[in-house]
Amino acid sequence: MTDLNTLKIAEARDALRKGDVTSAELTEACLTAIEGAGQLNAFVHDTSEIARAQAAAADERIKAGDAPAMCGIPLGIKDLFCTKGVPSQAASNILGGFKPEYESTVTQNLFDAGAVMLGKLNMDEFAMGSSNETSCYGNAVNPWRRGNDETALTPGGSSGGSASAVSADLCLAATGTDTGGSIRQPAAFTGITGIKPTYGRCSRWGIVAFASSLDQAGPMTKDVRDAAIMLEAMCSYDPKDSTSMDIAVPDFEAMLTGDIKGKVIGIPKEYQMEGMPEEIQKLWDEGKAMLKAAGAEIRDISLPHTKYALPAYYVIAPAEASSNLARYDGVRYGHRAKLAQGDGITEMYEKTRAEGFGHEVQRRVMVGTYVLSAGFYDAYYNRARRVRALIKKDFDDVFAAGVDAILTPATPSAAFGLGEMTEADPVAMYLNDVFTVTVNLAGLPGIALPTGMNAQGLPLGLQLIGRPWEEGDLLNTAYALEQAAGFVSKPSKWW
Repeated sequence: MTDLNTLKIAEARDALRKGDVTSAELTEACLTAIEGAGQLNAFVHDTSEIARAQAAAADERIKAGDAPAMCGIPLGIKDLFCTKGVPSQAASNILGGFKPEYESTVTQNLFDAGAVMLGKLNMDEFAMGSSNETSCYGNAVNPWRRGNDETALTPGGSSGGSASAVSADLCLAATGTDTGGSIRQPAAFTGITGIKPTYGRCSRWGIVAFASSLDQAGPMTKDVRDAAIMLEAMCSYDPKDSTSMDIAVPDFEAMLTGDIKGKVIGIPKEYQMEGMPEEIQKLWDEGKAMLKAAGAEIRDISLPHTKYALPAYYVIAPAEASSNLARYDGVRYGHRAKLAQGDGITEMYEKTRAEGFGHEVQRRVMVGTYVLSAGFYDAYYNRARRVRALIKKDFDDVFAAGVDAILTPATPSAAFGLGEMTEADPVAMYLNDVFTVTVNLAGLPGIALPTGMNAQGLPLGLQLIGRPWEEGDLLNTAYALEQAAGFVSKPSKWW
């Protein structure tokens, strides 16, 4: 078999079980692809020795006949996941040199299932960003290009390295995290599939925290079936995470029948944004038509508090970030600033944090500290929390009225050029999350999948939002949409 790195998880699993290929061969194919893809800057920490050892162990396990679906599958791991003895920096200088003595629950679950870690992946610093331009490792680059234009495009953020690596076939799949769209937006920008499960479905333990009430891990894969396989391996109840739900994890792959006859798909009128590009509107209309042709009922719905979602999110997320990032003080681990004669503990904190945090993180920490301060706590933070409850109630009401899933665009545009939305206007960058943040505020599952291309040959994605804890049903609806859309395009190799 040639080009083993281009296989999907399901294809590789079947080939491994038949004995047509070994995990060691799959792993070497991916490591070779990674070596030749330096220009994408997707992988930032090399764990090839660990990968080879894990692949050898997986091959033994497969031979013994007790291999789960993920056994022997080479993955990339986002740098936000703590991996024992391996640099886990969250793409920040303040965590330079940090090697945890423990394994995140999600990566432990994957390794217990026999998955192979090829390396750690680039991302926005502390997962704060929509373009992977805030990383201490430099920008990750999208493998897609606008026709013959050589402009480097963003792979999206914060899981930009994950999206770039999966899209360019450097790994068979990757882990991502999603606080306001950080799995779904990069997936849409790179022509891959990404699912954010219900809040509490995947343990957050051992994942560097950004906004604890919003963060959720999920898989980034080459198609919906792979997302179902990998999500099942990632999910579990975890007593170490107080927000983890003790409910059974179903066999998501077995639920992929493609039959959505009689399902009700809601179309929220509030997502009909003013000035929405024609190509996004066309994609959305085509998505509705495909689901209708598959037997679903399309119903117009209203989510009236949607217009307050972005402002509420950009109060709540920075507030939680400010609290979570207070621990990075230069005392116990990570970067510590060099101090001048006479400097005390306060100067050490100030200099360490000024040197260690990038501008976007500093901006969000300051916003968060401001909205939590005594005079503004009620005016901003508590008000945003009340709005969040109203946003969640909108979704609850719609689902109670019989809607099974909600179809929206995933992003307001195709991938844009690196540097095109610079620091001069952070708000323009924040608008990238306009279709995705409501899902995090309401704690719902959401999936983005590629369904078309724009005029410049870049992938465009649609988003499906599901009922809480019904990822299997959501994946099946996405599977039906994927079958109808028939998206098979890959980026032309230039790197």
